[in-house]
Amino acid sequence: MLSIPLGIAVALAVNYIMFVFMRLLFGAMLAGTFLSLYVARLELCDPPHRLVVTMGAGFCWVAGELLLPGLALAWKEWRILQGGLTLGLALLATCWWFPSLFLESARWLLATRQLEKGKRVLQVLAEGNGVHLDEEFYTQEHLLAERDSLPEGEHLPQYQSICKVFSTRVIWKNSLILSFTAFIGSGIRHCFTRNLTPYAPRFYFPYYLLAVSEAVALLFLCLTVDHFGRRGVLLVSTILTGVSSLLLLALTQYLTVWLILVLSVLGILASQAMAALSVLFAGEVLPTVVRGAGLGLLLAASTVGQAAAPLMDIHNSRGFFLHHVVFASFAILSVLSIMLLPESSHRPLPDSLREGEHQRRPPLFHSRRRHKDHMPLLSPHPAAGPYDPDSYARLVTATKKMLGTRHASGSCRGRQLLLEPPRPEGAQEEK
Repeated sequence: MLSIPLGIAVALAVNYIMFVFMRLLFGAMLAGTFLSLYVARLELCDPPHRLVVTMGAGFCWVAGELLLPGLALAWKEWRILQGGLTLGLALLATCWWFPSLFLESARWLLATRQLEKGKRVLQVLAEGNGVHLDEEFYTQEHLLAERDSLPEGEHLPQYQSICKVFSTRVIWKNSLILSFTAFIGSGIRHCFTRNLTPYAPRFYFPYYLLAVSEAVALLFLCLTVDHFGRRGVLLVSTILTGVSSLLLLALTQYLTVWLILVLSVLGILASQAMAALSVLFAGEVLPTVVRGAGLGLLLAASTVGQAAAPLMDIHNSRGFFLHHVVFASFAILSVLSIMLLPESSHRPLPDSLREGEHQRRPPLFHSRRRHKDHMPLLSPHPAAGPYDPDSYARLVTATKKMLGTRHASGSCRGRQLLLEPPRPEGAQEEK
């Protein structure tokens, strides 16, 4: 709703200073809208559908990018174009008067102990899906039944500020690594597009190439992330980005035109997948109480990477080589840091800071067979074998019965000799 008057103010700007200032505020409101929608989609879905819904929203974003040049061609005056985009935001703002179209996150309401609002949201969701539940389901005792299972001294998740993240260890580490990868994926992208300018039109081809490559990268994530995990796909995307960048840096003078195009397109695809997956990964490992603020910091880091692209145009592109070298080195360094991340595929979202701190790094390669050292003397469940104690006990019992039936009179001494180990001579004389 704040973006609507700001968008109108941009269209009615009377000078350059007013245009820049209003455009800055308008972009800030659009960033808040994108962040709110992203977090709401993530917290509304169950683990099997989080990836599909998130990538589907990404395809809608690409469709908007492909539609924008057509709108600019139809509305040649930029003020009319700005007014048309603001009208679209006004249609989106009408959801405010229809709560069933855009609900508050029930997960966030319960995590911050807003039980009454969470109860109403759950009721609206259930009724919208045609499910009528008993009133006992919405009681505070049922909504927070997990409280009894917590150890003594633990408390339910409450609202936390972003400053709490800096006092954590695991959450801060994960946020820093994913912000670093998002920064690299967004900043190095322009290095690949600059390699395409001698072989294609200067504006239309790179613009459409970036939009189409983003769609291909999202499709790649849809097909691979659920099968190979978030961390593995992010690692592969980072390696492809770094290798493509290093090859272009070192061998551009010796490569053919088509090979330069292939490496540039491969780098664009890998960097697009790297940036998109970093945002999704961060949303899944950050706790609910700080998910919005944490994703805001990560998107800010990604925007800083995009803002570094115009620096290459200063002083006749003299900083292009240094810019490319720095980002390629960062991409190689981030490969080692990605291995420290946990895996969030098919796992529930953490709600509290305690749950976020308990996320551990799994092994990089999962082995189906677990190799363990079995020590017979220390194993609580020894395997059956020639010296299995259970088998030996049954053998002794059967021997006792057999000796008892054949030697009723003198079997006691025989069984004693069989079952007792030989004693020293001194002990026998004492007996």
